[in-house]
Amino acid sequence: MKIQKEVVPIEPGHSFRVFSPSLRNYFYWHYHPEYELIYIEGLTGIRHVGQHIDSFMESDLVLIGPNIPHLNFDYGLMTDYHQIVVQLKENFLADSLANTPEFTGISQLFKRSVYGISFQGESKKLAISILKKIQNLDSFHRMIKILEVFNILAHSGEYTLLNQADTSVKLFLNDKLRMANIYSYIHLHYHEHADVNEMAEKLNLSTAAFCRYFKKQTNMTFTEFVNQYRINQAKTLLLQENTVSEVCYSVGFQSLSYFNKLFKKLTGQGPMEFRKRFIGNSKYYG
Repeated sequence: MKIQKEVVPIEPGHSFRVFSPSLRNYFYWHYHPEYELIYIEGLTGIRHVGQHIDSFMESDLVLIGPNIPHLNFDYGLMTDYHQIVVQLKENFLADSLANTPEFTGISQLFKRSVYGISFQGESKKLAISILKKIQNLDSFHRMIKILEVFNILAHSGEYTLLNQADTSVKLFLNDKLRMANIYSYIHLHYHEHADVNEMAEKLNLSTAAFCRYFKKQTNMTFTEFVNQYRINQAKTLLLQENTVSEVCYSVGFQSLSYFNKLFKKLTGQGPMEFRKRFIGNSKYYG
């Protein structure tokens, strides 16, 4: 399965679009020349932007630059969620902002977007509160509010650069191996013994060559990636009348103590603490 180029249908006379996609059952490893601001509200999910792979909890707000490969943030979600996506033409800055001193901060923000940027804290909350209202506005007032969001994010110190280098698609086009195949295998086998040797064989590589490739692409070992995927699945199962032991073994761990230790390492809290924190939050599960 190859990386896909998304054709973004921005209407004539507009420089951006705002929409709420729902692709939870579809693996969409893709890129596009448009800038993209993604807000997703849900219990937990996978964030894969360029070489960065992590999970998010409760909500995420991420700015992605042109042609950066990324996975749809709602892939595999098992709980309710809400998503707002803003896509802007690649020449948005050149046409509108580049020579306007008041927009220097936004211009710098967009330059940093080649690394992928995740936002936190009060600036994230303020930006989200605006995003939730703009879909009901006309195109002019949407534009004003979009600029307000980017101005807030441009002047925020509450952010994380997701990659250490430009990971735009030009670095991936000659790559004959596809992350989609790896995700598909892990999704089918994470609850069993996900075998690195079997995965390497499927991609016609030696185990050593596959491990080098995978580490280069994700900055993680295959085992680390599988364990993170398992913990992400465990978060949802913990809120569905399953005991910690049942969740541990159903996502593929053989040791309850190791599961507890790894869960806390990756989430900052133990499985029971996690359950108690979210058990009454009905907007994420039925």
